[in-house]
This record gives sequence, structure tokens and C-alpha cells, in this order.
Amino acid sequence: MTAKAVLAQCLAPIAWPSVHLGRRIARLWAFARLSASLQERPDASIVIEGAPEIHGTGRVALGKALYLYRELYLETRGAGRIAIGDGCVLSRGVHIVAYHAVSIGAGSMIGEYASIRDANHRFGEGVAPRDSGHAAQAVVIGRHVWIGRGVAVLPGVTIGDGAVVGANAVVTRDVPAGAVVAGVPALPLARRTAPGETASC
Repeated sequence: MTAKAVLAQCLAPIAWPSVHLGRRIARLWAFARLSASLQERPDASIVIEGAPEIHGTGRVALGKALYLYRELYLETRGAGRIAIGDGCVLSRGVHIVAYHAVSIGAGSMIGEYASIRDANHRFGEGVAPRDSGHAAQAVVIGRHVWIGRGVAVLPGVTIGDGAVVGANAVVTRDVPAGAVVAGVPALPLARRTAPGETASC
């Protein structure tokens, strides 16, 4: 055994608690930063791996027992509001932007780097997009929805309870409850089934 391996073995009992203590302190700090950024105080049951980046008014309502990964981006402008139900998981790098309203139902899971936005820039000749204002329509995501990695959910979309959206899909229209959709634009592939059922396409 090399000297490096022996040293690592000797230091492991010290390193393990310091890593876990450091993680707990980091989570507490992230929770404190999140609390200071929002208009509504988040529930203490939320697990936060890293403080979300909060922009705008801070009108974000967070349910209980959420699991929030690192590098989240939450933005609300004007009267816009984000509401996330109990037990949701927001994976690393998720972006949610609300100029009107974005709601995510309880138990839903949003994959890494997904983007959910309720507004588009207006566009006109001779006007830069950044100066053209926004047109917003509410986005509603139901309960127990699974949105895959890299999905884009566009303004005005409703995704029904229990639906699944495949990775990298662009959701441009409503998704029925229990549907499985994928592609650009997202189109139906099948319907989710209960145990013992056969999927229908």
C-alpha cells in the first residue's frame, strides 16, 4: 500500500463527518438565502442542495418536502407568480420564468435544465426583442407529471396529471392527463398505464 493510500485511510474517519457537516451547513445557508429572497417564507421541510437564483419580485410559493437541486433559476416579473406543489423535485439547472403564472402540481418531477416560461418577447420590425415587451399566458403543470431533461414548456400550455414529457421535447400545446409525449414539437406516443394495464398509443 502506498503512503498516499495509508494517509487517506487514516484521514477517512475525520473526512467523513467534515464532509457531511459541511453539506448540512451549506443546505442551511442555502435555505436562509432562499428565505431572504422570497415574499413567502418556504417550509422547513424543503431540501436544498444549493440556493436558487431568484430574480424579479420573489413571488414564488413553495410547497412542503420539495427537493431542490443546484443551479435553479426562478424569475417573476410584474404580477407574475410561480407556485410549486408539495413533494416536487426540481433537478439541476431548471429555469422557471413567470410574467403571469406558472404552477406545478404536487409530486411532479422536472428534469435537468428544463425550461418553463409563460411569456414570449413581442416582435416587430425595427424593434429589438429586448425592448418589445412580453405576451404572457399561464402555464399549468398537473400532479405527478414527469418532465424529462432539457424539455422546453412554452406559454399557455397545460400538462395534465400523470403525463410524461420525453427528454428535449418542446411542448407547444396542451398534453392530456396520463399522456406520454416527446419530440419537437411534442406529440403523443402512448398513455401511461396502471399496473396490469396495457399501454395504448
